[in-house]
Amino acid sequence: MPPLAGLRILAVEVYGAGPFGTAHLADLGAEVIKIEQREGGDVSRAVGPYFLGEDDSHFFQSLNRNKKSLTLDLKQPRGQEVLQRLAATADGLMGNLRGDQPEKLGIDYDSLKKANQRIVCAHLSAYGRDGARKGWPGYDYLMQGEAGYLSLTGEPDGPPARMGLSMVDYSTGTTCALALLAGILEARRTGRGRDLDVSLYDVAMHQLNYPAAWYLNEGLATARAPRSAHPFIAPSQLYRSADGWIFVMAQTQRFWELLCDALGRADLKARYPSFEARREHRDELTVVLDEIFAGRKTVDWLKTLSGVIPCGPVYDLPQALENPYFLERGGVQVFDHPDKPGFKLVASPFRLGEPLPARPAPKLGQDTEQLLKELGYGSEQISEMKNGKII
Repeated sequence: MPPLAGLRILAVEVYGAGPFGTAHLADLGAEVIKIEQREGGDVSRAVGPYFLGEDDSHFFQSLNRNKKSLTLDLKQPRGQEVLQRLAATADGLMGNLRGDQPEKLGIDYDSLKKANQRIVCAHLSAYGRDGARKGWPGYDYLMQGEAGYLSLTGEPDGPPARMGLSMVDYSTGTTCALALLAGILEARRTGRGRDLDVSLYDVAMHQLNYPAAWYLNEGLATARAPRSAHPFIAPSQLYRSADGWIFVMAQTQRFWELLCDALGRADLKARYPSFEARREHRDELTVVLDEIFAGRKTVDWLKTLSGVIPCGPVYDLPQALENPYFLERGGVQVFDHPDKPGFKLVASPFRLGEPLPARPAPKLGQDTEQLLKELGYGSEQISEMKNGKII
C-alpha cells in the first residue's frame, strides 16, 4: 500500500500552489477530496490552451490527478453542515485562499474542532492570515519580484527577469503539505489538531537562504553574474561549445583539478590555483574555457566529462522531456482520461519501488453523491441539496 493510504485530506484549493502540494499527498496514497464551487469548480479547470471536455483542461490535470471532487457551497448553512460531517472523518484540511477567508468559510480549526478535535488545518495564502496584507490576493510572480529573485536572474545588463516556472507556488505547496503532515503526526500523539500557516511571501523570502545570511550579517548584496554563474565559485557557469552551451560546475578544488586534467590543461591549475584566484579572474577564465569548449560539440564534451565533473547540457523543453535518461527513469506517467486515452503527465518524483496511483483528475463533482452517501445522507436529502444549489 502507498505510504499515505488511509489518510483523508479535505482540500479547499484553487489554481496552482495548493493543488501542487496536495498532489504530492494524493500521489503517495492519501484520499484527497477537493471541495469545489458548483459552477466551474477550481478556476484551473478553465485555464487553456488545451481542454478536455467540459470543465477540464491539461492544466487542471497536471495538478489534480488521483484526487476526488465534491461540489459544495460553503457559504450556505447546509453546506457548512456537510463540511462538519466531512471534517469528522478527516485527518486534515489544506486550503489556499486569501488569508482572510478561512475563518469566514469555516475551514479553520476553531470552526471544525467541535466535529473533530484531531483535525489539522493547513492554510496557504499569499501573505499570511495576520498582518496588514492578510486580505490581499497574490501570485507567484509578485513574490519573485518583491523577494528579490528578479534581481538575481538573467544577465547583469538585462532587465529584471523572473524564473521560467512558478517555483514559489511549487515550493510553497510542498512546504504546506509538509506542515500538514507534521501537524497530523502531532495530533496523533496529543489528540489535538491545530491551524498551521504557510504563505507564498514567507516561503519566497525563506528561499533567499545563504545570500540572505551574507547580507544580514555582512551587508553583502549578491548580484547577477554573467552566464548564470554562481555568485562566488568559478568555474560554475555556462560555456560555449561548438554547437551551443554546456553548464560546468567545479564546486570544489578537487573538481577544478579534475576538470583541468580532463581538458588536457594541467597548466591552468597553477594559473588559477585557488577559489579566490578563480573568482578574481572569472572573466579571464571564461575566455580561456570558452576557447577550449568551442573546439567540440556539447555531446562530445559530455562523453568526456560526465560522471567525472558535474556538468550538463542546456536543453529546451522538448529536449528535456525527450531526454533518454528522463524516459529511462520512468519520468512520464500514462493513464486513460475519459476524453483522451493515453494522457501523459510528468510522473511523481517519489520512487517507492512500486507503481504509484495513476488516476486522472476528477470531473467536476464526480464523487459528490458517493461521499455524501458515505456520510449518511439519503437519496432524497441529496436531491434536496441539488435543488437548493448546495451541491
